[in-house]
Amino acid sequence: MLNWDEFHEDDTATAEVPEPRKVPEPQKAPQPATAPVTEPAVEAKEAVRESTGHYGVADHNRLARARQALEELDVAAGLEELEMGAARIQVDDKQMINARADLNQLVPFKYEWAWQKYLDGSANHWMPQEVNMNADIALWKSNDGLTADERRIVERSLGYFSTADSLVANNLVLALYRLITNPECRQYLLRQAFEEAIHTHAYQYCVESLGMDEGEVFNMYREVPSVAAKSAWSLKHTQSLARPDFHTGTVETDQELLRNLIAFYCVTEGIFFYCGFSQILSMGRRNKMTGVAEQFQYILRDESMHLNFGVDMINQIKIENPHLWTPEFQDEVTQMILEGTELEISYARDTMPRGVLGMNAAIMEEYLHFICNRRLAQIGLKEQFPGAQNPFPWMSEIIDLRKEKNFFETRVTEYQVGGALSWD
Repeated sequence: MLNWDEFHEDDTATAEVPEPRKVPEPQKAPQPATAPVTEPAVEAKEAVRESTGHYGVADHNRLARARQALEELDVAAGLEELEMGAARIQVDDKQMINARADLNQLVPFKYEWAWQKYLDGSANHWMPQEVNMNADIALWKSNDGLTADERRIVERSLGYFSTADSLVANNLVLALYRLITNPECRQYLLRQAFEEAIHTHAYQYCVESLGMDEGEVFNMYREVPSVAAKSAWSLKHTQSLARPDFHTGTVETDQELLRNLIAFYCVTEGIFFYCGFSQILSMGRRNKMTGVAEQFQYILRDESMHLNFGVDMINQIKIENPHLWTPEFQDEVTQMILEGTELEISYARDTMPRGVLGMNAAIMEEYLHFICNRRLAQIGLKEQFPGAQNPFPWMSEIIDLRKEKNFFETRVTEYQVGGALSWD
């Protein structure tokens, strides 16, 4: 094994290289011997080494070159792309998309709601390892602890969500962040991206704790049709925005960005998560898999905040760009949300071929129709399932709980934020 200490004992030392085994070549003419290096030649080589260092350039030139580079530095480089140049920005200079004001100037705030959501998200910080998984491990390993249908729900939920939050994070980092031109909204997007990483960590923590087949779980989004269909639908709506040459500024590209926001916030996070979450949380209410359910409780609370932020952002873009919200575009968006609802209903049928945990596919379909109506109404579109009711009112109770109260009454949890940590 290499030891880094060996590389600092003598900078001038050279490693001994063993001679290669010589292969006899009887027909080859003998080569003249190489002349030995004379002592003056060695001294000259060392003199050059001392004067130039390891870079092949004289040491005394480096500081001068550094100073010259700083004298030639253009402090306004890049500012020519900003309409405001180097001036201090005003609130009215800010826009949700296509703003040309300096994105590095966080204040003054134009969207106080975005900053407040960033603060609220930061106050909700949690980590997966803080949840005790011992009871879940014992129940999962027991022969009669869970039914086959209950195990199917746990496996499908972890299989879908373990990659779904990665898809959301990729969309945030690779597509949305550079196209949203408001710094306080970008601040929340950074917080959301971190939370998506925590969620992916939580699913991995559950899979590892339960000793599940990681290859099987993490590849469900490729191999299980009901899971793969949802993932493929989400990916379809981020491909164009992730291209480096994609830029907003036209009706077509601005609508493409708006289409992406609706797909990810209203469908992927606003519909695709609700069947699996209600299944796992229903299990927790029955005192089964309470550790997994507690992880899902905290994740659902985060995702609800993501959804609310996304809805506010979508509506703000509509206010600032009413020409994008054409009747044709509204019809297209309505269809997108209906497509997402149908995919989630198919997922419910796959995960619940029979009644389980006080629910079945028919009840879940009613719930998803209710959720679909909510998403449409939140962005100003007409409900498509008049009279749909919420058969799971306890889901709203879980979403609204304060972070320090555990819904399943297994323990009281209080998380510290950075300002409260002791560094002693």
